[in-house]
Amino acid sequence: MVPEELKYTKDHEWVRIDGDKAAFGITDHAQSALGDITFVELPAEGRELKQGKAFSTVESVKAASDIYAPLSGSIVDVNKNLEMSPDQINTSPYEKGWICRVKISEPAEISKLMDAAAYETYLKEQK
Repeated sequence: MVPEELKYTKDHEWVRIDGDKAAFGITDHAQSALGDITFVELPAEGRELKQGKAFSTVESVKAASDIYAPLSGSIVDVNKNLEMSPDQINTSPYEKGWICRVKISEPAEISKLMDAAAYETYLKEQK
């Protein structure tokens, strides 16, 4: 399941771009590999993110994994629903399971992300 309207990273994060803002989350592939997610460390609103740097941690029954910023920007919103229901990342990774929204500070970075077709090819190459 790789929604066509999103962009992707090699670390299995997704990006939904809406004007000068973007929502970040982890892909269906990532949540499946992690297993049942038990905790999400949410970043603070207002925090400045740099592309490729860790900004959150997702813990599952299998492991804890850092989540890396797909784009640079300032966090404008976090998904507080994940505090009580981190499993929303498992059940709805692309809709209810978003982690944060940012105001994009470096729009040129978008060109470094993969589209859905490139991400699907990348996944096949990883097997």
